[in-house]
Amino acid sequence: MSSMNIDQYIPVRMAQAIANPIFPVLDSQLRAGRHIGLEDLDNHAFLMDFQGELDEFYRRYNVELIRAPEGFFYLRPRSTTLIARSVLSELDMMVGKVLCYLYLSPERLAQEGIFTVADLYDELLNLADETKLLKLVNNRSTGSDLDRKKLQEKVNTSLNRLRRLGMLVMIGDSGKFRISEAVFRFGADVRSGDDPREAQLRMIRDGEAMAADTLSLDDAVDDAGETIVDDGEE
Repeated sequence: MSSMNIDQYIPVRMAQAIANPIFPVLDSQLRAGRHIGLEDLDNHAFLMDFQGELDEFYRRYNVELIRAPEGFFYLRPRSTTLIARSVLSELDMMVGKVLCYLYLSPERLAQEGIFTVADLYDELLNLADETKLLKLVNNRSTGSDLDRKKLQEKVNTSLNRLRRLGMLVMIGDSGKFRISEAVFRFGADVRSGDDPREAQLRMIRDGEAMAADTLSLDDAVDDAGETIVDDGEE
């Protein structure tokens, strides 16, 4: 069989992107649902350089490489996606909405963008109906101390899942974290002239639904051994 020019099958720029040593790990992260933000300098710069070529590459798997208005990248699956995902739980999404609310808060600037698990948990109970939250963990919840402890454990699990999606950036091993711009995946649609924080608050309190199929995580893949807290489940 005569040799054929690879250009007939794959564009040169796409071949260069795939052959780059950065690509294998980055590809695994994107397929696992991770968001790549500006803080991830090398990977983000690589995606900026090859966005068009890699979007064409991923469309072969029925997913799209998206660059959000805030600058971060992620893969958005179509209904016919060939990349397996597990959809986030309702509690995962509620925690994500509250993280987005915290990102929009004046406290983020005052605290240099750093929050703790306690900050998140207190805000979650302040903004959302505790009874409904407990029902997400146990439909037969009576509001007991045991139920509340279980809720805390599940919130910790949600935070660790969102960390793996690139929504949080760990700060050492202190249990503190910085919220990434990627939390705007959980953001409310803000009409012209509306206050983004108020719109986010309405979304949390009204229990507004989200497009769950666009936010997902491959639980079989972890980027590192880090956890925000020991949730007893990972």
